[in-house]
Amino acid sequence: MLRAEADAATERAEAAEAKVKKLELELTGKEQEIVSYQHKLSVLDADLEKAETKLSEAKNSREEGDTSRVTVENLQRKVQLLEEELDAAEKNVKETVEKLRQVDVKAEHFERQVQKLEQERDAMEAKYDAQVEKAKATQKELDDLVNSMGDV
Repeated sequence: MLRAEADAATERAEAAEAKVKKLELELTGKEQEIVSYQHKLSVLDADLEKAETKLSEAKNSREEGDTSRVTVENLQRKVQLLEEELDAAEKNVKETVEKLRQVDVKAEHFERQVQKLEQERDAMEAKYDAQVEKAKATQKELDDLVNSMGDV
C-alpha cells in the first residue's frame, strides 16, 4: 500500500513537474510576448509622436496657408485698387494731353494772328512814315509858298 502511495505520489510529482515545466514554458512565451508587445508599444509610441508632429506641422501649415490666403486676398485687393487708380490716372493723362493739344493749336492760331498783326503794324508804320514824309513835303511847299507870297 505504501508502494502504491509512493507510486501515486511519484506520478503526481512527475505530473506536477511536467505541469510546472509546461507552465514555465508558457511563462517564458508570455514574457516573450510581453517583450514583443513592449517593443510594439514603443514603436507605436514613436509612430504616435511622428503622427502628432506631422499633425502639428499640418496645422501650422494650414494656419500659414490661411494667413497666406488672407495676405494674397489683401494683395489682390490692393492690386485691383492700384489698377483702378492707374486707369483713372491714364484717363486723366489722356484728358490732359488732349487739353494740351488744344492749347497748342490755340497757341499756334494766336501766333499766326500775332504775325499777321505785326505785318499789318509794319505796313501801317510804313504808311505813317510815308504820310509823315508827305506832310513834311507839303508843309515845306506851304512854307515856300508863304515865303514867296510874302516876297510878292
